[in-house]
Amino acid sequence: MEDFLSRLIGRKLDVYCAGGSSLRGEVLKVEMGVLHLRDADGKNCYIAVDKIVVVWEARDDEHRAGFVPAPNTK
Repeated sequence: MEDFLSRLIGRKLDVYCAGGSSLRGEVLKVEMGVLHLRDADGKNCYIAVDKIVVVWEARDDEHRAGFVPAPNTK
């Protein structure tokens, strides 16, 4: 998994972890079993690689799986 994630450095990912946590960010690096991400606000996040269940490339829009934005009624 670390080798796979290392090939995604610089890409924006959605990461789903055991326990139901979902994170989005740009891959900075992967080392010693830890994935380093930077979110849209510039904050860094560190994820244990062995807790990752699913990874997919994030789309450019803000739509997240399972959530549909409410229509603008104004």
